[in-house]
Formats: sequence, structure tokens, C-alpha cells
Amino acid sequence: MVAGGTDLALEVTQFHREIETLISVNLVEEMKVCEETEDSIVIGANLPISDAYTLLNKHYPDFGELLHRFASLQVRNQGTIGGNIANASPIGDTPPLLIALDAKIQLRCGDETRVIPIEDYFISYKVTAQQPSEFIEKIVIPKPSSSTFRAYKLSKRLDDDISAVCGAFSIEVKDNHVVSARIAFGGMAATPKRAISCEQTLVGQPWNEETIGRAMEALSNDFEPLSDFRASQTYRSLTAANMLKRYYIETNNTNNLIETRVTSYV
Repeated sequence: MVAGGTDLALEVTQFHREIETLISVNLVEEMKVCEETEDSIVIGANLPISDAYTLLNKHYPDFGELLHRFASLQVRNQGTIGGNIANASPIGDTPPLLIALDAKIQLRCGDETRVIPIEDYFISYKVTAQQPSEFIEKIVIPKPSSSTFRAYKLSKRLDDDISAVCGAFSIEVKDNHVVSARIAFGGMAATPKRAISCEQTLVGQPWNEETIGRAMEALSNDFEPLSDFRASQTYRSLTAANMLKRYYIETNNTNNLIETRVTSYV
């Protein structure tokens, strides 16, 4: 089952995979929704990424900035967020952001549906919680709360490039203490993954450089990234930690923000 097919097509063109049957859902309008409710943003799994931009950028500007760097314009006009999730790549751009935002996905099989947190969808490398005959019908993202959301993509080129590391941060600070934290990374493990140890180091602690330093060190308990042609293990670990430091600097200096937060390069 395919929507845009931009990832699956590479299996054919680059690896000469033969696919006997393809079922396109490209014309299923019910899966092209893009709307907001009182407390959520609802994105149909079949909605082209370009069509999701306006609503996501309205509520989460960093999400919008990242979508500007998602592959190329042609891919954004054809590919879908649902497909980016279902592909289950550890370096997909949208899953870390959706995990940090506590998004959920609705899975469907016939008339039966179930809703699960997106972080529970990814089991291991290219293995998901999706059952036989199930498909992703929609993505539900909570609207902004008192947390501050930021996302950073690290790649060698600005356009049409895959992340070496993609980090997403949603942290709530009240009375200069961390109330809650959701932090997720792509490119750091076999799946898009939350930094649980890092989060636990932050919650309940003063929002200061000492706490950030301990949280940066705690990331080594969450991830043991691989080295490949995009980045070494050491580089990935260092840049992931520095993304947290960058988040702290930016959110503490609102009058001196870096204009484009997601344009980082190896």
C-alpha cells in the first residue's frame, strides 16, 4: 500500500526490487485531512507534505522550518508524513519531532481502528507495531502547551539531504525549574527514540547551565550511535549534546535568537 511512494520507488530504481502488487491510496480523500480541533492538529496519512506545511508552521514554526528542508520540493509535493512514519527509517525527519510533541497515530484494519503513541510504533530497525493489513490512517498532534518546542536538523547540505542527526525538544520550565521534558532524536539509534535518561536528569531540576551539563552527559546513557558515511559515532554524540545546549541558549536569550534554527551542517 503506497501514497506518494517516494521511498519505495528507490527500492525499485536502486536495488532492482520487484514488487508484485501495489495498492495506491493517493485518491482516498478521507486520508487527506488537514484540520485542527480544539486541542489537536489532525493530519491525514495520505496528505502531501507540502499541504501540511501551513497548519504545522502556524502552531510549530520549527516544524515548518524543518519541512522546508525535507528532501526536495518534488518529494514534498508527492510524499506524505504518513509514509515518512511507516518507512520506519532511523533517520526520517518527522518522527523525532512527532515523538517530542507526544503525537499519536491512528491505525486502521477494515472497520477496526486503534490509536497508539507514535513512540510505541517503532519497535526495532524497520520493525513497527503495525499488524498485518493495518495501515496508518491519520496523525494527531497536540496543540502547543506551556512547553517550548525546538527542532534541529544536522546535514551536509541545506536541500535534499538526509539527517546525520535530527533532534527535537519540548521542555516546560516554570519558576526556573523544569516541569516536563520530551526529547527525541533521529540518527542516534536503530529507531527514532526518546532520550529518557536525559529527560529524567532535567525534570525537577533548576533550569541552569549545571543542569544542562548533567543532561548532556546523560545522553550517553540513552544512545550508542553508529558510525557511517554521514557522521562518526563521536560526532553524533557530540552534536546531539550540543543541540540541547543550543536549545538552552536560545530559549534563555529570546531577544537574540538565531534566525534559522534548523539550518545546521556537518
